[in-house]
Amino acid sequence: MRVISVNVGQAVKAEWAGKLGWTAIGKTPVTHRVPVHDNGLAGDERADKHNHGASSQAVYSYAREDYDWWERQLGRELPDGRFGENLTTSGVDVNGALLGERWRVGTTLLEVTSPRVPCVVFRNWMDETGWIKRFTQAGRPGAYLRVVELGELGVGDAVEIVSRPADSVTVAESFQAYHGDKELMRRILAIPSHAAGWDKVAVRVLGAGVS
Repeated sequence: MRVISVNVGQAVKAEWAGKLGWTAIGKTPVTHRVPVHDNGLAGDERADKHNHGASSQAVYSYAREDYDWWERQLGRELPDGRFGENLTTSGVDVNGALLGERWRVGTTLLEVTSPRVPCVVFRNWMDETGWIKRFTQAGRPGAYLRVVELGELGVGDAVEIVSRPADSVTVAESFQAYHGDKELMRRILAIPSHAAGWDKVAVRVLGAGVS
């Protein structure tokens, strides 16, 4: 299990980038080792800080194996970083990772927090008909992670799973919870360290009476 591409990008103006008009979804692979700060990788920027600025979304990871699946579905090449991820991995079951699971990558410690939810910017970036629906139905969202310990990482680093919580849900299951699975949402809320953003999602899924 290892990192095969480290990708960073800066925010740029784009007419197709929704109401904000800015996006940093375009990522460029880098070969040097990259410092990792509380808010993500050095040299990487998030244009939409309202929706993507939380510390629980500091790093986004996507598996090369899922890219290969998508290439067969779409009939087009998808280079590492195309989905806007910071870490492209090989041999890691990203969607099978548990919320709260921790990865040692280089000298950095990361914790899985949530799935990626497709948005209008992602749809326009991919320029595929019905992309949001197709991405959602595929159930291969990739994982957001927060930074637990600062450090640095680079291409070729091993991804070591150092801990897995006993009672949790997978990234793929949490994606289902986001889209309305009430039982899975309750399980997420029972995780003591669940990302704060899940509380807001739970109100939509379970109703205003959620505490």
